[in-house]
Amino acid sequence: MTQSPADTTTFDIVILGAGSGGYAAALRAAQLGKSVALIEKDKIGGTCLHVGCVPTKALLHVAEVADEINHSSTVGIQSTLDSIDLKEVLAFKDGIISRLYGGLQGLIKAAGITVVEGEGKLVGPKTVEVNGQTYTGENLILATGSDARTLGLDIGGRVVTSTEALTLAELPSSVVIIGGSVIGVEFASVWNSFGVDVTIVEGLPSLIPLEDPALVKQLERAFRKRKINFKTGVKFSGVEQTDSGATVTLENGEKLEADLVLVAVGRGPRSAGFGFEEAGITVDRGWVPTDERLRTNVPGVYAVGDLVPGLQLAHRGFAHGIFVAEEIAGLNPQPIVDSGIPRVTYCNPEIASVGITEPQAREKYGDENVETYEYNLGGNGKSQILGTAGIVKLVREKNGPIVGVHMIGTRFGEQVGEASLIVNWEAYPEDVAQLIHAHPTQNEALGEAALALAGKPLHSHA
Repeated sequence: MTQSPADTTTFDIVILGAGSGGYAAALRAAQLGKSVALIEKDKIGGTCLHVGCVPTKALLHVAEVADEINHSSTVGIQSTLDSIDLKEVLAFKDGIISRLYGGLQGLIKAAGITVVEGEGKLVGPKTVEVNGQTYTGENLILATGSDARTLGLDIGGRVVTSTEALTLAELPSSVVIIGGSVIGVEFASVWNSFGVDVTIVEGLPSLIPLEDPALVKQLERAFRKRKINFKTGVKFSGVEQTDSGATVTLENGEKLEADLVLVAVGRGPRSAGFGFEEAGITVDRGWVPTDERLRTNVPGVYAVGDLVPGLQLAHRGFAHGIFVAEEIAGLNPQPIVDSGIPRVTYCNPEIASVGITEPQAREKYGDENVETYEYNLGGNGKSQILGTAGIVKLVREKNGPIVGVHMIGTRFGEQVGEASLIVNWEAYPEDVAQLIHAHPTQNEALGEAALALAGKPLHSHA
């Protein structure tokens, strides 16, 4: 990324950070005729493109290919997985990132956005200094993103975060993963497919603790079948490493030996050192709180993406960025509600959900006012062809709309689009039931669940 010459250092909008939220805001604002300065010390695209969503999903695809080879005999094809060339795997991953990065740079350039390379710091409520030059915006958008949490552990050697895990030069023979939520289970899935002995340690009572309990049960069953070890309801008390390995000590006194330790306990807001508080912006434990229109406490200053408390998802960042650009332009867009944002965990089997879980619905509406239905993929032809187990679970307010869709199964992340429409358009089971779903597809599992919840099941029992 090179610095673009600017005739002026005053813009309609100055954006600090060019990750998912920042560059989305820049592109939409430019479409709406606003002058934009986009400040980034690293690469446009941020965590998601370079060390997050995209590279991990590339590795997960390689893992899927490895699984297909390992299980090919079940469909009559005799093949063997001889080895995994990690150098070529990383080249595949890096090639995807490079192509997407080049395309994104082209979009930014074509939009006429002034890109400023360097580390920015606020020197006023809406003024950012970069390399000794100041850039002032009529509006300022904070989009500095997040960093991997480390729980105070020293990262280096045999103790890594997801960032380092994406560039390992060789596969470890065994890994202990501290953290059993999205990042932890995705890396566990990849490494297990690559033949690595994996153990997950999760302090809460289950894996993926924020998802519906029905999905948790299914995932834990699938991981046991895959021989992915996990210990839930127990925290680690320390990690020690030597030249030959690492030891994770649990609070119950148990010791786990491994080649590598992955710290996957989520991500925290990246807000320190940017001068936010000095500029009068409220910061709460690193987060920048906003109202529903993503305004901070300082007029004309907005925050988007992982910096704002809530779901940490790239597509939430995109939505935030677009929203703020349209808000500044006076278009009065609809606020972004976290519960309406689709969530996908790309392990095998994949988890996809939108809306609230059954426990959340019961808390909101009362036990007597909640109805649920679980459609088992054992009755879905395409899922049987693919050899996947799983469920589609619908949660509805009694006599009301569907408020949650929760799915697990191979490739079910691709079904989250219709699920998002169902929840966000407040569809009733009867509305979905009258839509014709192609057969045989995994997508028709959503239709079958809706048919059953509407009282007219076809390939299932009500």
